[in-house]
Amino acid sequence: MINEPYFNQLLDDLMMAVEDAVDQLDTNIDYENAGGMLTLTCVNNSQIILSRQPPLRQLWLAAKSGGFHFVFNEQSNQWLCDANDEPFVSLLNRCLSEQSGECITLTL
Repeated sequence: MINEPYFNQLLDDLMMAVEDAVDQLDTNIDYENAGGMLTLTCVNNSQIILSRQPPLRQLWLAAKSGGFHFVFNEQSNQWLCDANDEPFVSLLNRCLSEQSGECITLTL
């Protein structure tokens, strides 16, 4: 298990990368980063919430399609869903596309 300072740095970097990627989109998705949570709001007001879970060293994603838990895989250097090993960015793009009704491809 990774230590807490490294976990927090990884998530700080990831949240900033998501914000930067959203800024690059041609679509209107808003975001708010507060209290360790990043909330992405689509034009239709549906939301995707990313939250850090320090005791578990996990990143949680809440979307209309469900809740997903990610752990950092040091070998592949990416966050993977603990249920199916789907990479974080793949699952986030899928959820954003479903909820916004547009094809969303964030590049992190």
